[in-house]
Amino acid sequence: MPNWDASQYLQFAEERTRPCRDLVARIALASPRRVIDLGCGPGNSTQVLAERWPLANPTGLDSSTEMISAAHQAAPAMRWLFGDIATWTAGDEGPFDVVFSNAALQWVPDHARLFPHLMSQVGPGGTLAVQVPNNIDAPAHAIARNLAASIAWQGRFPAGGIREWHVHEAGFYYDLLAPCAAKVDLWETEYIHVMARAEAIVEWYKGSGLRPYLEALASPDDRQHFLADYLEAIRAAYPARSDGYVLFPFRRMFLIAYQSR
Repeated sequence: MPNWDASQYLQFAEERTRPCRDLVARIALASPRRVIDLGCGPGNSTQVLAERWPLANPTGLDSSTEMISAAHQAAPAMRWLFGDIATWTAGDEGPFDVVFSNAALQWVPDHARLFPHLMSQVGPGGTLAVQVPNNIDAPAHAIARNLAASIAWQGRFPAGGIREWHVHEAGFYYDLLAPCAAKVDLWETEYIHVMARAEAIVEWYKGSGLRPYLEALASPDDRQHFLADYLEAIRAAYPARSDGYVLFPFRRMFLIAYQSR
């Protein structure tokens, strides 16, 4: 079964970090002191938090030992924790000024419980700030679903299909958090990434959205054949422009919920 691969994920570090920077820039807190990055991955998002608030010395938490190892190697002076977002609490240390998560909570189920719980870990005047992908119906995802359900592949996947991401529409999160927040800020952005070729889209999703499909396949040969079929369909769905480059739209949802002081 494939492990999380920091080098695979960081092939597109600039594109993956840009939404993080956009989210951090919109958090209206001048000098928080206790900041945690949930699902920090290889630490690129935690570094953005440290740049914004250098006195905070943010903590990064992730459930992948490979990702935590890569983060520690890149920034050994920072605090890195191995842990599961679904069960994380601030504990005896007390609440955080910023509970932050960039492109991680889509992997965690039961958002109806999770988001109010995370909000409860935020101290007075602090904030919960989250970014999640919101393009589950984009061609790249539909292709994977349809391919897994095809006659050629359906026998090698679970009968109930693959659960890709846990993401709801914006109103779901507003209704959850508005009763316990002083203010909720929600928005969506569709980034148009310019990719060198269709193969780059496959490489992108190998580090994220295709992982549940690749993990469900029993052998390396099956994974390679699935990726080859996926690439063929991606080439048709994302045609090259006149200069040979490929446009790759990617919609994301952002949420900032502020605690009362």
